[in-house]
Amino acid sequence: MGPGEGWQQQRKKPWQLRRDTSLLTPKGEDSEEDEDTEYFDAMEDSTSFITVITEAKEDRKAEGGTTGSVDWTSSDNVLDGASLVPKGPPKVKRRVRIPDKPNYSLNLWSIMKNCIGRELSKIPMPVNFNEPLSMLQRLTEDLEYHHLLDKAVHCTSSVEQMCLVASFSVSSYSTTVHRIAKPFNPMLGETFELDRLDDMGLRSLCEQVSHHPPSAAHYVFSKHGWSLWQEITISSKFRGKYLSIMPLGAIHLEFQASGNHYVWRKSTSTVHNIIVGKLWIDQTGDIEIVNHKTKDRCQLKFLPYSYFSKEVARKVTGVVSDSQGKAHYVLSGSWDEQMECAKIVQSSPSSPSSDGKQKTVYQTLPAKLLWKKYPLPENAENMYYFSELALTLNEHEEGVAPTDSRLRPDQRLMEKGHWDEANSEKQRLEEKQRVSRRRRLEACSRGCGAEEEKEADVYMPLWFEKRLDPLTGETACMYKGGYWEAKEKQDWHMCPNIF
Repeated sequence: MGPGEGWQQQRKKPWQLRRDTSLLTPKGEDSEEDEDTEYFDAMEDSTSFITVITEAKEDRKAEGGTTGSVDWTSSDNVLDGASLVPKGPPKVKRRVRIPDKPNYSLNLWSIMKNCIGRELSKIPMPVNFNEPLSMLQRLTEDLEYHHLLDKAVHCTSSVEQMCLVASFSVSSYSTTVHRIAKPFNPMLGETFELDRLDDMGLRSLCEQVSHHPPSAAHYVFSKHGWSLWQEITISSKFRGKYLSIMPLGAIHLEFQASGNHYVWRKSTSTVHNIIVGKLWIDQTGDIEIVNHKTKDRCQLKFLPYSYFSKEVARKVTGVVSDSQGKAHYVLSGSWDEQMECAKIVQSSPSSPSSDGKQKTVYQTLPAKLLWKKYPLPENAENMYYFSELALTLNEHEEGVAPTDSRLRPDQRLMEKGHWDEANSEKQRLEEKQRVSRRRRLEACSRGCGAEEEKEADVYMPLWFEKRLDPLTGETACMYKGGYWEAKEKQDWHMCPNIF
């Protein structure tokens, strides 16, 4: 169900200003804030650039004199309508609802008060605080707006392609705005496949490759000409008033035809009002996306929510620059709603403000819509605020591996509303996992010295293998192949018995 809008032209008077937020703060990798950090004391005047929107006719003349710039008119046919999704009739009818969430009263504080400063993955939590999806399924939800990448394949300009890639990276947060329940922490060796070549043009596979810390490897192949892979380790700390969720690891996206290879990392998510009040989630920090082939960069900033700010809540701003550092596009929007891009035709320094700070003034053409969030399904508030795609992820499907999240019994019971049985089943599965780990350690201790025990306990994933990532210098799990061939033959003899 895609939005019906095409481009939204926002024509404004030549003198009208739009202020966008600072991109000059330190990189957000350390956005794990220490214990005392509060979000509501953000400085309101943190802008480092000003956008002046002008009439297109005037600017095309000015643009003619700049070197190396892409003519906006010629590129319209690629970017035009990027928010429109071609939707034919689906070959497979997918479900459009799940059982309503039972009305259990929960006291989150009674459990969380003993967790301050601790790594939450090591603390057993009842399913009452979960949603009926695993972390592997949540990771797969990042692909909801895959059509942005399908469009990006056709861009001849790498800076235009970066605009679509940046919008895709922001779109993955749009599902989180009402989703304050936690996904199930997958069992070691658990997998989740999304085999949607027919309607989405892609195949996706996730595998849980580590339990402590929780880490999932993910590989996606699209028949439209791109592939995406990531290994994400979730680090979560409860800090008293709020919960920080820090996804660690690089996301890779490669376009086959051009060889453009993008790398970025996720921002920090924060769940507020753990002790009292209504839970709400925020995304904060900076994301830098780099095209390692062309050296183009995009700096995105997710503004922390501030009660005192006049800015739109959940605001995201960004600038796309080429390898020489020349800015080509300004991006603006919000991570729960939409992203726009505006082509820069001229940039100049502003006159210094009263405090001596100088901002860059970007003169741009009117903004165009790149991405817009799909409306939530009817009755979503009673179905964990799942999107149309999320509702289909745990639907029973024949032929998947016996380790697939759809076959996980505690998650299935919870989805059906049988929470007491789900909690009993969750305890059984966790004990089964502990026994498996003890057996691995015992098998190792018979054949190796004590120093090697820890090394030998490193789990060997089934479908992924550790490799050195040449671009980041980190070791990460990458897909080694074989899953879809095993599915074709329905030969799953190699799969562990985890459920």
